[in-house]
Amino acid sequence: MLRVDTATNTSNRTIDCIAEEVPLQITLNNLHAFVIWCSPSQFEELAVGHLFAEDLLQSVDEIENITVNPTNNTCQVTLKANINLEERIKNQRTSTRIVPLIKTSTSAYQKDDKLATVQSNLTIKAQTIIDAISQINQKAHGFKETGGLHDSAIFQADGTMVAFSEDVGRHNTVDKVIGEGVLKKIDFTQCFLIITGRVPGDMIYKAAKAGLPIVASVAAVLNSGVDSAQKANITLIGFVRNKHMNIYTCPQRITL
Repeated sequence: MLRVDTATNTSNRTIDCIAEEVPLQITLNNLHAFVIWCSPSQFEELAVGHLFAEDLLQSVDEIENITVNPTNNTCQVTLKANINLEERIKNQRTSTRIVPLIKTSTSAYQKDDKLATVQSNLTIKAQTIIDAISQINQKAHGFKETGGLHDSAIFQADGTMVAFSEDVGRHNTVDKVIGEGVLKKIDFTQCFLIITGRVPGDMIYKAAKAGLPIVASVAAVLNSGVDSAQKANITLIGFVRNKHMNIYTCPQRITL
């Protein structure tokens, strides 16, 4: 790499770390296959989290087997024989990240009827969220090396981190930590989610499906995220920086 400094009109050759992405092919019961571009890590968690968040998997107990091949970037998920996968595929939500041209609406959320409503009595201190951001910053080695990764983590009410991920895609990080939580059989209703990227409605959908009552980000929230969080009864927080935060929905879960 050639680093150029316009202040001194100099340049020098140096080595730089670059974030890597690969195409992960996920196959479900040989009936459903798709590709997600992602960082080459936590393939199993990404597959499980994505399938769970997109209504194709209801519980880790439905999984018969998972085979990951990191050499050719594939993940084969086999569900138990009593699962009617064809029916789930037929009724699957169409991700709002892909909007077919035939649609007459390009609103950020086309299928609010599939948005779950979170039921949780969880309350946490604002300081717990600040401390959680600090924990993420300490673990974000990939971001520190490349500057090209997003991070997500799930914490228990006392601030204990129970799942963490880094990925080139901010949606992927959410899938990965949800997948890790599903595999660990974590009670999401007593946890909160921290992410480093912007928060659109698609991320709120994933959190609502898992039952996560609080979503906080160091970055901005989008209008689709606010609308979906309000409908899903999720506390949505943005701009968690320098001991400050903006609470956009359901502020009763955060105490001072």
